[in-house]
Amino acid sequence: MSIERVRWFLGGAAAALLLALTVVPAARADFPTLYGGDVSCAAQAANENVRLCSGDTTTWDGTKIDLNVVLPPQPSSGDDGPYPVIGLFHGWRGKKIGLDDDRDGQHIQQWAEDGYAVFSMSDRGWGNSCGGSDPERFNPIVCGEGYNHLMDDRYEVRDAQYLISILADEGVAQPKKIGATGVSYGGGMSMALATLRNRTMLPDGTLVPWESPGHKEMELAAAVPQWPWTDLAYSLMPNGSTLDFVADSPYKGPDGKARIGIEKASYVGGLFGTGAVESNYAPPGSDPEADLIGWKALIDSGEPYESKPQSQEILDQITTYHSSYYIDHSQPPAPLLIQNGWNDDLFPVDEAVRYYNRTRAQYPGDPISLFLMDDGHARSQNKAADEALFLQRENAWFDHYLKGEGAAPSSSVEALTTTCPKEAASEGPYKAADWQSLSPGEIKLDGTAAQTIVPGSGDPNIGKAFDPIAGSGACATASGADQPGTANYRLQVPAAGFTLLGSPTIVADIATTNVDSELAARLLDVLPNGEERLVARGLLRPGSGGTGTVFQLHPQGYRFAGGDTAKLELLPSDAPYARPSNLQTPITVSNLRLKLPVLEQPGSLGGLVQTPSDPRSGPPRVTGGGSLGTAPIAGGAKAGVVFLVRRLVAGRSAVTLRLRCRGGDCSGQVRLAARKRKLASGSYSIKNGKAPKLTLRLTAAGRKLVAAKRRTGARALPVKVQLRDAGQPAPQKLSRRLRLGGHS
Repeated sequence: MSIERVRWFLGGAAAALLLALTVVPAARADFPTLYGGDVSCAAQAANENVRLCSGDTTTWDGTKIDLNVVLPPQPSSGDDGPYPVIGLFHGWRGKKIGLDDDRDGQHIQQWAEDGYAVFSMSDRGWGNSCGGSDPERFNPIVCGEGYNHLMDDRYEVRDAQYLISILADEGVAQPKKIGATGVSYGGGMSMALATLRNRTMLPDGTLVPWESPGHKEMELAAAVPQWPWTDLAYSLMPNGSTLDFVADSPYKGPDGKARIGIEKASYVGGLFGTGAVESNYAPPGSDPEADLIGWKALIDSGEPYESKPQSQEILDQITTYHSSYYIDHSQPPAPLLIQNGWNDDLFPVDEAVRYYNRTRAQYPGDPISLFLMDDGHARSQNKAADEALFLQRENAWFDHYLKGEGAAPSSSVEALTTTCPKEAASEGPYKAADWQSLSPGEIKLDGTAAQTIVPGSGDPNIGKAFDPIAGSGACATASGADQPGTANYRLQVPAAGFTLLGSPTIVADIATTNVDSELAARLLDVLPNGEERLVARGLLRPGSGGTGTVFQLHPQGYRFAGGDTAKLELLPSDAPYARPSNLQTPITVSNLRLKLPVLEQPGSLGGLVQTPSDPRSGPPRVTGGGSLGTAPIAGGAKAGVVFLVRRLVAGRSAVTLRLRCRGGDCSGQVRLAARKRKLASGSYSIKNGKAPKLTLRLTAAGRKLVAAKRRTGARALPVKVQLRDAGQPAPQKLSRRLRLGGHS
């Protein structure tokens, strides 16, 4: 090639390079489209020129997803992206959120003006993501898998991860500066995204690194879930096993003996009915892992659930793929600010506390905070001033973790109380370093005499007044007279009054002749006029009962005024809120102690307020019940407790798992069983803070069962795991899925 031609070639190459450097950024500077041209963008003159990108595209499995992306106004100079991203996710019955939404539209506007890109999508099965009103709902090409999977980590959650990661590939999103928030169903999405953090769950349940299609490493940097669940089975059908003073509260309880719980009938029925109209449920029997119609029919059939094999299968499905609490927690979650409401009977405060306690025990330095107030689903009052204060906390959380602005928010618990009427300002905020410190004092009420709760007792009109759907909210009142056939305990409130701030706890001897009976509890404020107001409620499946049974009502922040009466009422059912048992028998309660955590200091109110004590010690008799089997989160246990922090994987001859020790050195035994057959067992000795991998040899029966399941094409096997720590009073018994891997 001649020198002239070389110069021409190099000159042309340089010109081409210069053109690329100048033209390409100009072509992407205003982001005319996103998602490979599927979604068009346009500046919104009425909204300070923030840019709205709205339309539908396809997600990882070809399903159509309708979405919005709101971008900051196009900069007059400098780079247009990539931006930190806030994912804003809708609730049940919802769809993608836009600038025209009354409440959230203002937040989107503010975030976009502050330099965030805001992502929102209609979850599959809702809106124009193959929802009930989508004209393409029956199109098998784009909606064949577009039915409602009930916030499944492998589907709806993966959709959000995939679609946000495309924004990273297109230069819109910073791949490791992503936040997530949303209420209710969107709160469940946010909890799952935070727990997965930098991982994605595949359809077989395997966790893999979260990467964009262009192989960018992705990670959630912060989450602010509002009104979320962490254990969907417990939030819809509680059994009374969750306790706020232990490090781990699985559905079946620390000893694995808790029975399937009690349906929140008015809520479950209402949610299912609206979804049947507005969403898109899989045809019955077409997908056993998303059979919402079949699941609802089984729940409605009632007790005894344990005699129906499908019950345990549904429970395993819900806890494995639909509940953030059960996602592998071998790594800490993204920084979390969780907001739940005192009067939210669907996803109450204990949904946040359960997750908070375990995270604080397992990862003491990981940023996690709670903000608790009278906000959430019905009966909540959702006061504008309280929501404005929370929005300040939310913005500070995102600004620090997504943009590096402001000091690091402290890991804390902050609370505003319930006040009536709605126009009355909430008291607080009260702030503490952790959940237990929020209530430094405790007031006790003892009732040693036996009382019997009679099936069918309870005035249905009172139940209706306190129902979240049929009633009139947190300030509703009803007759304060004791109802025949119920058990009642009263405490006269001193003249100075006191502030309840935490979980009312019952310790009692319980006797019943049927393990499928239920026990409903209401804590009431009896006002001077004789009317009573519901303060807190709880549901217990007592099983065979026993001495020293411990269970808790949902937490509450509420001031009892001087001259009022705090009343505990025990009933056979809290209908119509809760479904009455098919097999209810009389329940006798004796040696009862009610423990009320309060804001007041020990020694105050003439000595009425005492130092909080472990419900499992001291009078009345406490020798078992629901409290055994996990280490206290406060109180100085000498021995540690182990957590199963990695999925179980079976090779041909052995099972591998990982245990993490917290709170002190751990030693003990682990045992795996399936179908009443021992699969594997072994011992462990682990130093505090360590998380070694353990290999357990399969028994002959275990090898035979695993091989047989593999031949059927199964990818996992439901198993029971027993962890017996030397320093703990009873074993942990967990239900898990054993992934069927390859050689070992």
